[in-house]
Amino acid sequence: MRKLMLFFLLTLTSLAEAATGVFPDTTFNNLDYGLYWFGYGDSWQKAVPGHGNAYYSASKPTVIYVHGWQNGSTAKKNRETFNRLDAGGPDLDLAHAWLAAGYNVGILYWNQFADEGEVKDAEAKIWTASGPRAMRWRNASGAYSNGPAQSAGDLLFQSYKDNLAGYSGSNIRLLGHSLGNQLAIVLTKKISDAVAAGTLNSKLLPKRVALLDPFYSNQAKSYLGNRWVGEVCRSYVSELKGKGVIFEAYRTSAVTSTVFVGDSNSGLMNMTAFTELKPWYFNAVQQTEKHNAAVWHYLWSFAFNPPPISGSSNQAASAKTSDSRIASLMNGTQKLVHDQGAYTKEPSDDNFKQNAR
Repeated sequence: MRKLMLFFLLTLTSLAEAATGVFPDTTFNNLDYGLYWFGYGDSWQKAVPGHGNAYYSASKPTVIYVHGWQNGSTAKKNRETFNRLDAGGPDLDLAHAWLAAGYNVGILYWNQFADEGEVKDAEAKIWTASGPRAMRWRNASGAYSNGPAQSAGDLLFQSYKDNLAGYSGSNIRLLGHSLGNQLAIVLTKKISDAVAAGTLNSKLLPKRVALLDPFYSNQAKSYLGNRWVGEVCRSYVSELKGKGVIFEAYRTSAVTSTVFVGDSNSGLMNMTAFTELKPWYFNAVQQTEKHNAAVWHYLWSFAFNPPPISGSSNQAASAKTSDSRIASLMNGTQKLVHDQGAYTKEPSDDNFKQNAR
């Protein structure tokens, strides 16, 4: 049992080794976090409140990605971007189809806070600034420094609302991978609360949130009043669904849901448009690659028509599937399971079947 637990922990540890973006050394030697906008070919510009950005227009539909645990990434000067070749994905700019469709494409970075040897230490920073490691952050030499007195959830919320203050578009979508799915949920809750309080434009409330191979640690947390993180996420999602937010979830690996490491949180999955993807082009021990597949498969799927459901004229879930169809799947009684196309990376030949949840 200990060997199995160690295997999954080591797999999670290597998840930071995704795609490498070209960022200056100052990005890793000094504390840097928040929203970056992207253009074609992984070109980027950090969002700065009150300043124009070459890759952002306030009237466009918007998709924003939130990464997960980043153990060891700062020393490697590694940040996730939209080319996922190093994560087992295609050597493509996965933002291309979104940009061509008129989307703003962004990433909310918290990588230096998420650079911890223990996943639960990084997880705590999403929820509180006074967890086991407070809000310390790591630089490129591997040294930690004391961080701000705000949680990652609060810091990213501030970056989000400041940089989208004048947003006039009609559709914002958040994507959260692994541990980052919790941040996507927390961020959406904070936005919703601010909208309800009358301090934030309702256009900033995400219309759709995608949970990509989501991770929730086991056991109760003192910083959550002795509740599990998965339990709190369920309560948030239930509330947000009542506000009209659409949730979809995609499971691609055993890394995030084995009983020894993570909470499968099946109750939450059943509250979403839930899909079990089967990346069988990777073998059984390539759990890191399977875990990362959730990101690039979802991003890439936007370039293709929505996949079909076997024996039906209905559409399955993908990034290209309409909001209304995802909402219908979310409110249904069945989950989707990969049926055809599981041995090829390209989403164009995917086909799904429906199973009882």
